[in-house]
Order: sequence, then C-alpha cells, then structure tokens
Amino acid sequence: MTTPRPRPARWMTDWLTLRSAIQSGCRSTVRRVIGLAAVTMAAVATWAVPASGGPPHIVVILSDDMGYSDIGCYGGEIETPVLDRLAAGGLRFTQFYNTGRCCPTRASLLTGLYPHQAGIGHMVDDHGLPGYRGELRHDCLTIAEALATAGYRAAAAGKWHVTSPAPPRSAADQANWPLQRGFDRFYGTIRGAGSFFDPATLARGNRLISPAADPDYPGDDYYYTDAITAEAVAAVQEHAAAHADRPLLLYVAFTAAHWPMHAREADIDRCRGRYAAGYDAVRRARYERMCREGLVDPDATTLVPWPEDLGERGEDWPWDERTMEVYAAMVESMDRGIGRIVATLDEAGMLDDTLVLYLQDNGGCAENVGRSGVGEPRAAGPTLPPLPPDHLQVGRRPAQTRDGYPVRQGKGVMAGPADTFIAYGRAWSTVSNTPFRKHKHWVHEGASPPR
Repeated sequence: MTTPRPRPARWMTDWLTLRSAIQSGCRSTVRRVIGLAAVTMAAVATWAVPASGGPPHIVVILSDDMGYSDIGCYGGEIETPVLDRLAAGGLRFTQFYNTGRCCPTRASLLTGLYPHQAGIGHMVDDHGLPGYRGELRHDCLTIAEALATAGYRAAAAGKWHVTSPAPPRSAADQANWPLQRGFDRFYGTIRGAGSFFDPATLARGNRLISPAADPDYPGDDYYYTDAITAEAVAAVQEHAAAHADRPLLLYVAFTAAHWPMHAREADIDRCRGRYAAGYDAVRRARYERMCREGLVDPDATTLVPWPEDLGERGEDWPWDERTMEVYAAMVESMDRGIGRIVATLDEAGMLDDTLVLYLQDNGGCAENVGRSGVGEPRAAGPTLPPLPPDHLQVGRRPAQTRDGYPVRQGKGVMAGPADTFIAYGRAWSTVSNTPFRKHKHWVHEGASPPR
C-alpha cells in the first residue's frame, strides 16, 4: 500500500484554455497547458517546441484495461520498445489518475470535464439522472470541437464508447458519434468490447461496416489493432497531403489489451514461456524493476501481499499461462502499431511539431469473462454456415467465426484464436496492477493507478 497523498482537486485539462492559447500564439501558455495535460492524462509524453512556429500537432494514444506495470518503461517484461523510446525521449508521470472505468475516463479525456459533468458518470446506460445519462452532454465541447476553432482538423481511430452501443435507428441516435462531435474522420467501434477478428459495431464515418467487406482495409488478414494502426497512418498521410497548412489532432484508442484475449499466433509464439515462473514471481520481478527505475519508492511502498486463494500457478496453469502470453502479444502488437504511427509522422515531416501523449483508461481487469466451466475442444472443421462478407457484427461476443466455427469459452480453451472469447482473470490483473491493490471497477489504486 502506498503512503497517503492528496489527489488533485481537478485533474482534467481545460481544452478551451488550450484552444485560446493556440489561437493567441502564446507558446508559454500552450506549453503550460500541454504540461498539465501530460501530468494529468499521460503515462508517457513527448513534446518538442514546433519547428514551424505554429501550433503543434497533437496525438493522443489510449490503451484499454492495462495495469501500471505492464509496459517496459514501467517495469513490465512485455516488450514495448517504441513506448520505451518515447518515454526515454520525453516524460514519464507517476501522479496521474484515471476514473477506473472505460466510459467515464473517455468522457473526461474527450471533454476536459469530470465524467459526471460530461453525462457519463458510470457507463453508457441511461439511469435518468443528469450525471448518468450514458451519453455525452451537448452543453460541453469535445477536444475536437474546441480545437476546430483554432484551425485543427481531427481524426479518430479505435474505440469510442461514449454513447449507446445499439445500432442506430435514425440520425438522432448518432448525435454523439465522432463525426457529430467534431472529428472530421473516424474508423473504429462504437461499443466498448468485441472480437479483435470481427469487431462489434465497427464503423467508418457514420456507417456500420463489416471488416470482411471493407475495401479501405489494406489486406485480408484482419486484426483490429492493426486496423486501428492502418487508419491512424492513413489519417496522417491524408493530412500531410491535403491539409499540411493546418494542425492535426489524432485520437488513437486501441482496444488492446481489453478482453477477449485475441492475438495472432506468430505474436503469441514470441511470448511463449515468458510466464512459466508463475504469477507472484512475475509480479515481484516487476516490482524490483520499478524500484530500480525510481517509479516506486521502496521505503514508502509495501508490495501488497499475494492473495492466498490465487496460488502461485492456479488450478489450470497451462491454460492460464496461455492467457497472459496472449495478453503480452496484444500489447506488443499495439506497440508496433504505435511505432508505425510515429514513423509515418516522421516521414511526413510532422514529428518535430507533434506532442505525443500515451495513457491507459483504467487498471488491469479482473472480470471473469469466459473463465467459468470447462470449454469444448475446437471442432475438426466448421460446424456452422459461413457468414456472408457483409454481415454486420453488433453483439459483443459473436456466436461464431466468419468461417463457421462456434466461439468457445471456459477452462481449457486456449485463448488467442478468433473462435475463443476469454479474459485473463484476477491473478494476472493483480500482476498488471503491481504494486497496487484491486482492479478496474474498484476505487483502489489498482483501478486508477498513478502514472
């Protein structure tokens, strides 16, 4: 448990102040406000005074359901060389708090308000109270809407999750979709979770699409993390070609490493055997690295005792070891994607004029999705009719894969492929949140750990 310390009374940036500073050309104010944005939102931030003398491009990268110690520059054994390099050339923060859940963190990030002020005090269900309507309020501005008045174009790629996930029945149901909230370009998912091989509520602009029938996706081997990366790269390239006289706001919201644990087999292979020592051994190794890096003060922090009921390897170890291997593969895939985005900014001559912020929406997730009961083995061949290419996936968990395999859950079902839907569970979430207690959902440090 860490020693008590006061939380900031207000940790959300006022995007209107940033807009005003940019409009007036006051660089000192821009740097001050950007610094506040970094301190209060980002685990990693890089900032260079724009060589052009104009306002900076801003890239906000958000990952999903990851713990304080997961990435390499925060003590993790997961290989994240791109984020590590950004951190080495920028700033790492240890006093940032998010809101412990996906939706309210995104509402705060997008508006600069406390989540209740933005209308999403919990999730995207409507509880009939002003702070809990499950929709962004229309008397607040998003960062895209605010910065548009300072000449910015805005693009978003990835998870939205600040409006009702139901398929829209009319244009009114899309009032809080990205294009209606200031973004000029959007590709991603409206709801909060789904398959990485067949995402639920996938949309391009205002139109729901199927990944199997999207002519704009480069390639046939679909994986959502790579698709988000490809869209972000395309947005930078389009901006450089057609809007080079304007600054860019790019919001990249990866769903890694939210359940289900989905990754390509080649990425999983690179992580095999990395977690053979067991839960607490991995956690203690992380803690020791964090102490050496100065991220944790061992004189002021006690590593939370390992929960006895979890054991050192659990009752179904090979299966649970696999879930963490897949989790690591998901994060490493995201890191490579961030590398592609940074490289594209560099190729376009934009990197030296760009502020890059990386943050996480909450701590590691202990939800038990897909971990109950005993799972079925994979069938020798497809047992269901294949889905047509234009089939729209709107449910969080698909019943089957595109090629006709039933989607399986339960102990013994090895995570990773498209026909599985499994979370990594409480033990690995405890490891992710080293050295803190509890997980996403809770109000302990593990839910919204300091960055």
